[in-house]
Amino acid sequence: MTLPELIRNKDLRNFVFMRLCYAFGFNMLNTAVSWQVYDLTHSYLSLGFIGLAVIVPYIITSLFSGYVADIKDRKTIIFVCQILYAFIAVTMLCLNTILKDTLLLYGVWIIYGLMFLTGIVRGFLSPAQSAYVSQLTSRDLYTQVSPWLTLTWHISAVGGPALAGLVYAKYGSIFVYVMILIIALLAIFFSVLLPKKEKPIRTEKETMKESLTKGFSFVFSNQIILGALTLDMFAVLFGGAVAMLPAFSNEILFSGPETQGFLRAAPAIGGILVGSYLTQYPPNHNAGRKLLWCVAGFGVCTIIFAFSRNYYLSLLALAGTGAFDNVSMVVRGAIAQIYTPDDMRGRVSAVNGIFIGASNELGEMESGLAAAAIGLVPSVALGGCLTLLTVALTAKFAPKLRDLSLIEKRHTFSK
Repeated sequence: MTLPELIRNKDLRNFVFMRLCYAFGFNMLNTAVSWQVYDLTHSYLSLGFIGLAVIVPYIITSLFSGYVADIKDRKTIIFVCQILYAFIAVTMLCLNTILKDTLLLYGVWIIYGLMFLTGIVRGFLSPAQSAYVSQLTSRDLYTQVSPWLTLTWHISAVGGPALAGLVYAKYGSIFVYVMILIIALLAIFFSVLLPKKEKPIRTEKETMKESLTKGFSFVFSNQIILGALTLDMFAVLFGGAVAMLPAFSNEILFSGPETQGFLRAAPAIGGILVGSYLTQYPPNHNAGRKLLWCVAGFGVCTIIFAFSRNYYLSLLALAGTGAFDNVSMVVRGAIAQIYTPDDMRGRVSAVNGIFIGASNELGEMESGLAAAAIGLVPSVALGGCLTLLTVALTAKFAPKLRDLSLIEKRHTFSK
């Protein structure tokens, strides 16, 4: 799908802009909060607890939220979640202005509380968005739409952290949260423009308990989906170094929040470069083997970053992780859309979200614990090595994923 084709599709265009604003603000919030927490505590564990504060409510709500996304109006869910994100931005702004004494009194705990609320919102927003976008396009176009959705995420992951780091360093936290609030309001605006879509027809009558567990049953019975999600979960769980960037900036590269912002944006820069190519040339042929090789490349770049003492080499290594991860995200996104029945998209997306959330936020916690236990550099290097081991095991025990070609499987479901 070309850019003019995307722009001409009004509904898909508004969805992409809404998602871009949400993701941009979310990445700014993560960067600002991580640096503010590190500035208050100078603790590796405190950085890790940010991820824990998000992932616990995310996992708790995900199964139920997937069920809700399959029985309720998805546009309404998206709109309410954007309102709550704006509320979080307003609260963070107040804590850094009129309620600054409250922040100083309770330390980082009140920030953790807001990140806990962020996890709940994400738990409902993620399956609703994933299920809703499938109603805006036909099944045979999923492999063409997926690169655009991935590209918008990477654009936000470049602009959000870089802008947040620069503004935080030059003007302080207040201006960062003002900008986050403005972007959240834009996301609300685009969510209002989205059309309402009919809920998928459910052909089977089932209890809520059966409905809630059906998403897991479907995923665990499908080797391709399960293999792709497991590969992502363990690779990012062990190989992610983003949570430790404030510490790397301060202790390894001897710089401040502006450097952290660019380091955090570097993976997305690599993702944008590769993602721009994939919008025209999706990785459909030999998709499974490309997925495995790219996750392996992610692990190698993580190891290089761990041992780098040069700012530009660190940027390059992180950009490499983003480039390889972009291919992985596009393939996983296409697999999830192609192999999932319409009336189960919310629940399967929720399970997908649990895997991804576990890899990202629990990965932050794992990074904090590992850095505290064995040191900053060894923990990241070990994570890269474990990522390579994960690739080898997935290639061996998930042959259907290894031999997958999306061109051949676009119109079928396979177990």
